[in-house]
Amino acid sequence: MSTNKKILIIEDEKAIAQALELKLVHEGFEAKAVFNGEEGIRLLQNETYALVLLDLMMPKMDGFMVLKIMNEKKIQTPVAVLSNLSQDEEINRAKALGVKEFFVKSNMTIAAIVEWVARFLA
Repeated sequence: MSTNKKILIIEDEKAIAQALELKLVHEGFEAKAVFNGEEGIRLLQNETYALVLLDLMMPKMDGFMVLKIMNEKKIQTPVAVLSNLSQDEEINRAKALGVKEFFVKSNMTIAAIVEWVARFLA
């Protein structure tokens, strides 16, 4: 499978991460879920992904730090944020770090996120 269909999910809520992973795989993507930012960065340095789905609030390393490190290391993978943070300040901070889309988890279904991914990577 080509790298244009490979998606990395960095999300500490395992139920959400695994549901996304299953739904994306079902839709024909190659998806991998990891549950902290450190693991996500390690994978991004060693593999090429078409897209990262990134939670902001995580233990060890939060999503903002992941974005900062991606920028520092010139990791060009597009990122969509999945977060329960919905303040303009957080949204603007994430977008300033290069995020393509910002989803508020409580407002989005897994299916809607997967539909957006399919359109984004079409």
